[in-house]
Amino acid sequence: MNFLRGVMGGQSAGPQHTEAETIQKLCDRVASSTLLDDRRNAVRALKSLSKKYRLEVGIQAMEHLIHVLQTDRSDSEIIGYALDTLYNIISNDEEEEVEENSTRQSEDLGSQFTEIFIKQQENVTLLLSLLEEFDFHVRWPGVKLLTSLLKQLGPQVQQIILVSPMGVSRLMDLLADSREVIRNDGVLLLQALTRSNGAIQKIVAFENAFERLLDIITEEGNSDGGIVVEDCLILLQNLLKNNNSNQNFFKEGSYIQRMKPWFDVGDENSGWSAQKVTNLHVMLQLVRVLVSPTNPPGATSSCQKAMFQCGLLQQLCTILMATGVPADILTETINTVSEVIRGYQVNQDYFASVNAPSNPPRPAIVVLLMSMVNERQPFVLRCAVLYCFQCFLYKNQKGQGEIVSTLLPSTIDATGNSVSAGQLLCGGLFSTDSLSNWCAAVALAHALQENATQKEQLLRVQLATSIGNPPVSLLQQCTNILSQGDKIDRRGSKIQTRVGLLMLLCTWLSNCPIAVTHFLHNSANVPFLTGQIAENLGEEEQLVQGLCALLLGISIYFNDNSLESYMKEKLKQLIEKRIGKENFIEKLGFISKHELYSRASQKPQPNFPSPEYMIFDHEFTKLVKELEGVITKAIYKSSEEDKKEEEVKKTLEQHDSIVTHYKNMIREQDLQLEELKQQISTLKCQNEQLQTAVTQQVSQIQQHKDQYNLLKVQLGKDNPHQGSYSDVTQMNGIQPEEVGRLREEIEELKSNQELLQSQLAEKDSLIENLKSSQASPGTNEQSSATASAQDSEQIAELKQELATLKSQLNSQSVEITKLQTEKQELLQKTETFAKPASVPGESEAVAAAKTTDVEGRLSALLQETKELKNEIKALSEERAAIKEQLDASNSTIAILQNEKNKLEVDVTDSKKEQDDLLVLLADQDQKIFSLKNKLKELGHPVEEEDELESGDQDDEEDEDEDNGKDQGPI
Repeated sequence: MNFLRGVMGGQSAGPQHTEAETIQKLCDRVASSTLLDDRRNAVRALKSLSKKYRLEVGIQAMEHLIHVLQTDRSDSEIIGYALDTLYNIISNDEEEEVEENSTRQSEDLGSQFTEIFIKQQENVTLLLSLLEEFDFHVRWPGVKLLTSLLKQLGPQVQQIILVSPMGVSRLMDLLADSREVIRNDGVLLLQALTRSNGAIQKIVAFENAFERLLDIITEEGNSDGGIVVEDCLILLQNLLKNNNSNQNFFKEGSYIQRMKPWFDVGDENSGWSAQKVTNLHVMLQLVRVLVSPTNPPGATSSCQKAMFQCGLLQQLCTILMATGVPADILTETINTVSEVIRGYQVNQDYFASVNAPSNPPRPAIVVLLMSMVNERQPFVLRCAVLYCFQCFLYKNQKGQGEIVSTLLPSTIDATGNSVSAGQLLCGGLFSTDSLSNWCAAVALAHALQENATQKEQLLRVQLATSIGNPPVSLLQQCTNILSQGDKIDRRGSKIQTRVGLLMLLCTWLSNCPIAVTHFLHNSANVPFLTGQIAENLGEEEQLVQGLCALLLGISIYFNDNSLESYMKEKLKQLIEKRIGKENFIEKLGFISKHELYSRASQKPQPNFPSPEYMIFDHEFTKLVKELEGVITKAIYKSSEEDKKEEEVKKTLEQHDSIVTHYKNMIREQDLQLEELKQQISTLKCQNEQLQTAVTQQVSQIQQHKDQYNLLKVQLGKDNPHQGSYSDVTQMNGIQPEEVGRLREEIEELKSNQELLQSQLAEKDSLIENLKSSQASPGTNEQSSATASAQDSEQIAELKQELATLKSQLNSQSVEITKLQTEKQELLQKTETFAKPASVPGESEAVAAAKTTDVEGRLSALLQETKELKNEIKALSEERAAIKEQLDASNSTIAILQNEKNKLEVDVTDSKKEQDDLLVLLADQDQKIFSLKNKLKELGHPVEEEDELESGDQDDEEDEDEDNGKDQGPI
């Protein structure tokens, strides 16, 4: 500071240009001084001069300051001074009020210095590296300087940061800084960094920005927080708006669920500070970003689903029906709810069930419509309610039917205690406020959008005009008010009411011939429209003329010729005589050429600066774009072309009906094939299970056979005398009861064996029946399906019987094992009593008899084992029979598939033949026309057109009969 005082002290007596000399001396000191303290003091002096003498310091000192950043990184103090000086040079923030010219010069100066600084990309990279320093005096000035650079030349600086290694990641670390000043300024830096740059937005999002920002918002108190919450919300908007990738990442990360606490405003009506209103407004805008109609439909619907499931929609509806909510927040909440429910049936159904907290409770839709038709409500609020009603009815035929039903005589409340949505719309449609007329007409048109059923239902609506007079239909009343024009004194725009009614009538009559017939049935409607179109009126009335031309064109294009006096051809002749085709098309073009038409066609939301601009509806502009071309073609078409077109339409309808019939047939066959395939797969699984069971039984029987042979060999090796002695001992000891029990068990096994044989005989007869039923081939799909069903039932019975046999085999195996165990015990006892003395001859005879009995029992067991083996063999044969049945089912499926392919080929051939016939008919008509002209030129008499047309029709009928014969086999 002593150096600065010395330098500045010599300036006071000198001339004015001494400031530049002082700055030059300071710059020389920064560049040439070897002592760090001197350089630090010089940079600090430049910082103090940089605000007042911005231009001079910037020109002379920028290069030296950048050099300090490169060479003196070890000293955080001088780095902080240098960064502050550069910030003062580049930033346009002015603390004192200045004139406009001075402000513009300051902005130009900042952008010029920024351009000089970023000309060397290494400077931005150097600044990014300095942000890694944790020192407050380095990081905070660095954040402010980089933010200022982005504000001056955002796209250029964004590109440099994008190509810099780890550039964005370094900046993301600022959000984790424990010092709130740096963290908050880091949010502002990321705001400037992510503005209008999709690539950086994606990088920031995948660097866990959503998690950190939502944490900051929660820590600051959600909507009750300060300006930091607003900054975080704006940064979230930058990351999500028009960025489908980030929106999908936000949804899949379950961050939508974390938005619900934002809208928990409580029941208290007080405490709506200005900052809270701003925060909540930005929060609502953020919700709208996720469900904007401009987003891809799939992404929007998934976000709408998540908002309903987490309760966010319910929270918004609570704010919607609450009292004491500021008008700005209420309007934005209505717009937000509108887009959350738009086109998503579940949310639309929930909104229809919401009731206002009144006594008695009223539906939220009714309460909102009351605000829309109330001319005392703010214009912006009325537009928001109209948008909400439009979104509720968008692609919602159920809701459309509910609204129209409130107008029908059978559903109107006779007591008059409650007001329905339909009554409010009719009241607004016929009020003296032109804005209410327009809003009600557009709302009612949305109840008819792309719904022919409700267009026909609305024809039943009857209105009581005055006491004693008969009721008038809603369609007639609309045309009556339209014909009165400006005779009724209305508040607001002169043409707004008529434009609204004409848009309603055009929507109502389009794609609804019955409504067109009702409209033409009133003989005064067509003369009124032709009179309006034929007049030469001012610019304001040109739009009404264009809409009248559109309505008349719809009456021609969708006319089914049910009224003789107003058939298509007669209406075309009327236009040609009274208006002229060219004049009619010119008046029709007034609609799309209107300056407000293009504005309304951009977005679904009715967003108008003032009521005078509320002329067109977004959905109506789509209808005009769709019908303008076809009406023009219909006006210029001749009667012959109309007839040909109708004939072609009839032929196509017949062809479509045939194709539809075959498609349904093929669809049914596909279903049958799928069922058969499922049955086959089930049978295959059952077959595999049976094979496994049979294999297990065979192995068990083989084991028993081996054990039996082993026992037989062991008995053969024993001494006969020992055997006799042991048997005598057993007979004389404890074994007689045991032997009796064994005999009884052998008898039971024999009886079981007989039962099994009888069951096998029944199964043989059943298999023979299956073979005989399988031998008769199936002639059609029904017989094959019946056979498959019977096969499946028989296979189920076979499976059940096989399971019974298996259980019996298991029980017999247990018995065999038991007998073998007892035999082993007998052998052991024989060895125990092998030493006794000889016995008399009578006891020897008894022992011999006992031995013979044992051998008989063993032979019986051997015989039973053989019989079980035969049963297994029979089961294997049954399995082979089942396999043959499966093969037969597969052949049936192949036959059905071939029939399906033949049907598809026949359909294709019939379509080609019909196309060829149409081409031949066109060629024949052309030849007849040319021959007729040649005959006229040669002077020969020519038959009348009616006779020729009747002859053509006869020929065409003959050709149709031939085609019918050709197509008969199909």
